Amino acid sequence: MARTRIGIIGAGNMGSAFAKRLAAAGHDVTITAKDPAHAEQAAQQAAAAGGSVRAVPRDQIARDADVLIVATYFPDAPDALRAAGDLTGKTVIDISNPLTPDMSGLSLGHTTSAAEELQKAVPNARVVKAFNTVFAQVLGGTGRAQVLYAGDDASAKDAVRALIESAGFEAVDAGPLANARQLEPLGLLNIYFGYVAGRGTGIAPAFVAVA
Repeated sequence: MARTRIGIIGAGNMGSAFAKRLAAAGHDVTITAKDPAHAEQAAQQAAAAGGSVRAVPRDQIARDADVLIVATYFPDAPDALRAAGDLTGKTVIDISNPLTPDMSGLSLGHTTSAAEELQKAVPNARVVKAFNTVFAQVLGGTGRAQVLYAGDDASAKDAVRALIESAGFEAVDAGPLANARQLEPLGLLNIYFGYVAGRGTGIAPAFVAVA
């Protein structure tokens, strides 16, 4: 993939892991957060690991990026994107799983998904669901996990596929954005295996040929 300008909204475990991995892959990365100090810390850590990473104010993240990754909790995502600047034509990657507060289930599903609700909230953007089945430990490591992605805009999906592959993962096209209704329960199942069933966070689901 050609060098791409990537903006990351959120500087927690996932946002920081994205910054490190994508900068190491040769992309120009900017990162922002509610607390500017968190974004600056994440940028410094990622830059120290190699690559171009800058912390920017929230209202500049869209201006400086071709692809935006929303690495916040789902309830915070719409407001975070609205605060990001002009999103017209931007590819937005939604990585969220709409968990209930006790993490025992999903707060919505069956007839909609977090990704579809986010698309409604920012209609000028092109939302693609991806990375919701990948833990931060996997994202920040060196393994080659499968990353399932779903969206309605072909060019946005192409950009996300190329980004996934540039980071060393296997991209798996999961169809239209409505299929996030299946990807998000899969993300919840992954969380169950990782935390409740004791398998740890170095795992990821994969679809492999067995016959």
